[in-house]
Amino acid sequence: MPEYSDLSVLIVDPNPGMRASLHNMLNLSSISKIEYAVSSGTAIRQLGKKSFDIVLCEYDLGSGSNDNGQDGQQLLEDLRLHKLIGQWTIFIMLTSEGVYSKVISAAELTPTDYILKPFTVDVLIQRITRAVDRRAVFMPVFHLVGLGNLRKAIGSCGELELQHPRYAIDFARLRAEMHVTLDELAEAALIYQAILVQRPLGWAHLGLARCQHGLARYEEALQTLNALIEENPKFMAAYDLLAKTHEAMGQAVQAKKILEDAVAISPHMVARLRHLGEVAFETGDVGVAEKAFKQVVAKAKYSEFRDPEDHVNLVKTLVKKGDANQAGGVIRDLERSLRGNANTDACRAIAAALLQEMTGNLPAAAAELATAVTAVGTSRGLSTGLKVGLVHSCLKNKLDSQASELMINLMNDTDSGISTDDAVDVFEKAGRHDLALEVGDTVNRQVEELLTDAADKRSQGDLRAAVDVLNIALRKTPGNVPLLTAAASAILKQLDDLGWEAPLGERCGELIERVRGLAPAHPALATLHAQYTSTQRKYGISTTA
Repeated sequence: MPEYSDLSVLIVDPNPGMRASLHNMLNLSSISKIEYAVSSGTAIRQLGKKSFDIVLCEYDLGSGSNDNGQDGQQLLEDLRLHKLIGQWTIFIMLTSEGVYSKVISAAELTPTDYILKPFTVDVLIQRITRAVDRRAVFMPVFHLVGLGNLRKAIGSCGELELQHPRYAIDFARLRAEMHVTLDELAEAALIYQAILVQRPLGWAHLGLARCQHGLARYEEALQTLNALIEENPKFMAAYDLLAKTHEAMGQAVQAKKILEDAVAISPHMVARLRHLGEVAFETGDVGVAEKAFKQVVAKAKYSEFRDPEDHVNLVKTLVKKGDANQAGGVIRDLERSLRGNANTDACRAIAAALLQEMTGNLPAAAAELATAVTAVGTSRGLSTGLKVGLVHSCLKNKLDSQASELMINLMNDTDSGISTDDAVDVFEKAGRHDLALEVGDTVNRQVEELLTDAADKRSQGDLRAAVDVLNIALRKTPGNVPLLTAAASAILKQLDDLGWEAPLGERCGELIERVRGLAPAHPALATLHAQYTSTQRKYGISTTA
C-alpha cells in the first residue's frame, strides 16, 4: 500500500460516524494530517485559511434535508469560482448511486473523481492513488501556472506530453486553456480542433465554441454549440454559452428560452439562474425574472459568498411589477441577513431608492441615491452594471454632480471596461449633452497628463513604464488616434531595445491596424508599419507584409 503520510486531507461531511469511518480508512494508508468540516460554510472558511492536498466531500451536506445549506456540487462551484482550491487540489465526491446518476449528467464543474457509497478502504485508497499519481505528472505545469508563467507552462506541457503520451489530450487541453487565458483564441481554437480530429469530446467542442464566441464568429459558435447539445442534451455549460452567443447577436428572447431549458434540466446553478433573471428582465418577462431572482436569493442563502446585488435585482423586478410590499420585504431581508457585507449599504440604498421612486416619494429617493453614491466609494467588487444603473437613476432624479462623479470614477477604474465613449453615450441618451461635454473634457485632461507622464518615462529610458501608462490612457479613450500612435511607437521602442515579446508584438500590430481603420491617411501610419516589420525581421519573426 502506498505511503501518503505527507498528504493533508479535509473531510467535508455532516455525519460524525462517516467522518470517523473515513478517518480510520485514511489512517490505514498512513494519512494522519486530517481535518474536518461539517458544512459547506465551515469548509469554505477552512480552505480560505489553508490549502489541502485532498478534499473528500459528501454530496448530501444537508443530511437529507433540502433546505439545510448547499450540497457538495454547489460547494465545488463556489470553491472553483472564488479560486479557493487550485488545479492541484484533489476533490473527490462521495455519493450514493442514485444521486450520482442525476448529478453526473448535469454537472459542469466536475470533481477529480466520484466514489459511490458504500465503499471499502481498498476502493478509497485506490482512487486516491490514481489521483495522486496523475497529479504528480501535471504538477510541474501547475507550479508554473501558480507563478503566473503561462508561456513557460505551455512549453512544459509540450515536453511532458512526450514523456507521458497517455495524458496527451489532457496536456493539449491545458495548453488550449492557457492560450485562452492569454487571449490567444485563434491558437486555442487550433488545439481544440486537433483534439476533435482524434476524439469527439464534449469539453473540446465547448472550448472551440468559446474561442469562436471570443473571436466574434457567432454563427460558427452557434453551429458548434447546437451540435454539442444535440449529441449531449445535458451538457449544461453549452447552454450557458449558447445563450450568451444569442445575446451577443442581439437575440435576447432566444437567449431567455435557452436558459429556461437549461434551468429545467439543472435547476441549482446560481449563476445560471441569475443570468436567466437578467435576460428575462431585459426582455420584459417580469414573471420569469421574479421567479429566477427569488431562487437566486434563496439558493445563495447558505453560501459564504452571498451577493447583495441579487437583492437589488429582485427589488428592481418587483418594482417593475408594482409589488411594493414584496419589495419592502426583500430590502428588510437584505438589511437583516447581510449586515456586515462591504456592499450592503450601497445595495440597500439603491434598492430603497427604487422603492421610494415607485411610491412617488422623489425627495426620499434622491436622498437614498446620494447615500448610495457615497457608499459605492467604500464598496468592494460591485458590478459595473449596477454602478451604471446608479448613474442612470441619479440623472433621472437630477443628481447631476453625483452622476458625473460616479461615471468619472468608473472610467478611472481599469477593471470597469467603461471608456469615454461609453460614458458620453450614457449622458447623451439621457439628454444631457452638457454633462457629456463636461466628462469628456475631464477625461481629455487626464489623458493629456498621462501622455506627458509617458513621454517623461520614455525620455528617462523606462520603456516598460511608458507603455503601461499609455495602456491606462487607452482604456479611457480607445479611439484616440494620437494616443494610439503614441502607444504603438512606445511598444515598438520597447520591442526594439529590450527584445521581442509575442503578446506585446501582437498588441502593437492591433494598435497599428486600429489607426489604419480610424485614420487611413494618418501621416505616422507608414512609418509605424515600416518600424513594425523591421523589428519583426530583426528578431527573425516571419512577416508577410
